[in-house]
Amino acid sequence: MSKIEAGMIVTLEVEREAPFGVFLTNGSEDVLLHESEIIGEIEVGEDVEVFLYHDKQERITATMKKPNIQKGRYGWAQVVGVQRHLGVFVDIGISTDLLVSLDDLSALEHLWPEVGDWLYVSIKTDRKGRLLGRLATENIMEQVARKAPKTAYNSDITGNVYRLLKIGSFMISEEGYRCFIHESERKREPRLGERVSGRVIDVKEDGTLNVSLFPRKQEKMSDDAEEILAYMEGRNGAMPYSDKSHPDDILEQFGMSKGAFKRALGGLMKQKKVYQEDGWTYITKS
Repeated sequence: MSKIEAGMIVTLEVEREAPFGVFLTNGSEDVLLHESEIIGEIEVGEDVEVFLYHDKQERITATMKKPNIQKGRYGWAQVVGVQRHLGVFVDIGISTDLLVSLDDLSALEHLWPEVGDWLYVSIKTDRKGRLLGRLATENIMEQVARKAPKTAYNSDITGNVYRLLKIGSFMISEEGYRCFIHESERKREPRLGERVSGRVIDVKEDGTLNVSLFPRKQEKMSDDAEEILAYMEGRNGAMPYSDKSHPDDILEQFGMSKGAFKRALGGLMKQKKVYQEDGWTYITKS
């Protein structure tokens, strides 16, 4: 029979019934399978497959619910709670959430996962035998990742960040591609487990990808145009700037180059959203 050890899926025999469930045995040790953790009907003498974990009293107990992960087996788990003095808790598909210790998280709390983020984890035990989440290492990600095709270049891509370094962030995409986001290709550093979207700027020989979180040039023009419109709306639909304005004035007011300003303004005029008159720009009234 299987060894009774928390964190594993094992097969045990139903030894006897109890008022609140049944006791399972491997021939030398017993463990409780509470009635709330039983799926279907089971009988004394029957072999059942269960997952072993610790209850709130830190006793090993069993459930017939199958978790997403176990010792030596990795999977995605969603963050369901954050406690700054402990770490973050993830849902692994059973009634008890799994703690990923603060010792395994960034020293910068703003880079910790938030509720709703996803971590790729397995299970480990601490010195007292308690279950904890084990974050996947780069070696693990290399084993589970797929090699990206050359056609991935310049495509949109979405994934979850699994590793943080000073020089950049690593993510695994929805397709299973390993991606690197250099610090120069992002406005801010994403959190561990955060879901981010970007575009592929390089496909490496080993099938990994370099990704930028900055928008494409044409998308950037749209962002600049929105900023200009927002500024004008805050000034009753007019501004003392046009495509003839001095570059320094544009940079100081909008934080963008004269070229970017002219492209955005030209796009707005082409769409007939604004017009220029005597060095001023006005929002077109509908």
